[in-house]
Amino acid sequence: MPQPQLKPVREQVVVVMGASSGIGRATAARLAQEGARVVVSARGEAGLRSLVEEIRAAGGAACAEVADVTDPAQMRRVAQRAVTEYGRLDTWVHAAAVLLVAPFAETTPEEFQRVIDVNLMGQVHGAMAALPHLEQQGGALICISSMGAKRGVPLQTAYCASKHGIDGFVETLRTEVRRAQLPVSVTNVMPATINTPLFDQARTKIGVKPVAPPPIYQPEIVVDAVLYAAQHPVRDLVVGGSAKALILGEKLAPRLVDALMVRFGFEAHDTGQPKPADAPDNLFAPLDRYDTAHDGFDASAWSRSLYTSLQRLPLVGRIPLAADALALAGSVLKPLLR
Repeated sequence: MPQPQLKPVREQVVVVMGASSGIGRATAARLAQEGARVVVSARGEAGLRSLVEEIRAAGGAACAEVADVTDPAQMRRVAQRAVTEYGRLDTWVHAAAVLLVAPFAETTPEEFQRVIDVNLMGQVHGAMAALPHLEQQGGALICISSMGAKRGVPLQTAYCASKHGIDGFVETLRTEVRRAQLPVSVTNVMPATINTPLFDQARTKIGVKPVAPPPIYQPEIVVDAVLYAAQHPVRDLVVGGSAKALILGEKLAPRLVDALMVRFGFEAHDTGQPKPADAPDNLFAPLDRYDTAHDGFDASAWSRSLYTSLQRLPLVGRIPLAADALALAGSVLKPLLR
């Protein structure tokens, strides 16, 4: 079956959901820098406004549409805004997500449902809005999930459930798109732990600002993967060799990964920065002050991943490279060496 023919980024009209901060913001800025016309969307108007100002000040083309991914009608409005403003829609990048870090026993049904509604149903609503436009002239649907789509992590039951759901949704959708011979590429981008405000904005019940298992990578590594997927039909892109090592470990030795998670997975969330359970979070409403792509881990975050850079190459990309795989092993073994 022939692969969809995707345009160079400089010729594309792209919607980026979840663009007010984090991966979405970095992606939108880079797309505009590369010449794409972008429609940026999120719940937070302030973050979108500052992003559009930055893009236009640098000579790029962008417009903003405030929308909540849990509302299908608002997602259709975002897709239509791209057509109305720029004449078509070539790529839909869905990065919107929320995080709850808490023991399952302390998670309320309302909190769990909200994570599912935003992270999973948001992706579903986005795809429903985008596909009728993408299939007209061909395009890319890029769903950003997580390494949590393949392996659950302690204290993230709702988050990992939502990401597992995205994986199942994308896999099934991809087969239906191919069966119908639609000229649409469907890609699941699965990042490792990324240095974004996701953690500052998360709802936490562990008494501290959370983080996810190390190593931490800079969001620009994810942006590189998204730009590749926007121009090359690709099934999955795992961002960060540590994520690939974790996913591979889950396939080959799931009980060993279970044991490692029991031993180290809980403490891996502890940044040592106090954050009470009643601190402001973005689970049900946006926090306008987080209009940045990065969080506070710049000093320790990795700016490169050999695995992510080379996985696009035949054969090489299917083998987790030693440097990143050893980084994961080192982070796991570090407590034993103290």
